[in-house]
Amino acid sequence: MTVTITDTEYQELVDARDHAVAMRGIANGTLETLSDAEMDTYLAAPTPLAYWRKRRGITQATLAARIHRSQPYVAQLESGARSGDVLTLSAIARVLGIRIEDLIGD
Repeated sequence: MTVTITDTEYQELVDARDHAVAMRGIANGTLETLSDAEMDTYLAAPTPLAYWRKRRGITQATLAARIHRSQPYVAQLESGARSGDVLTLSAIARVLGIRIEDLIGD
């Protein structure tokens, strides 16, 4: 059997699945949530990377060493002056214990 749906209907199904996964993660404690104050700090940060690195208590130098990059490179990523490639962002996400999607702003 073949079912044909529109792009909009497909996106709605994907969104519903993502929502269900997120709600399960919150319920079982595997998905990190932010308080209102933490969200304000997140929104005030120059980039998601700047927020998450500081939240994890890791210095730029330590993060740089763990992803085999220089501290100035990490500083450029944090300021938004430079964008990282997918391999670098993946390594940063692993070090910070977050999803790569959490590093990509709007």
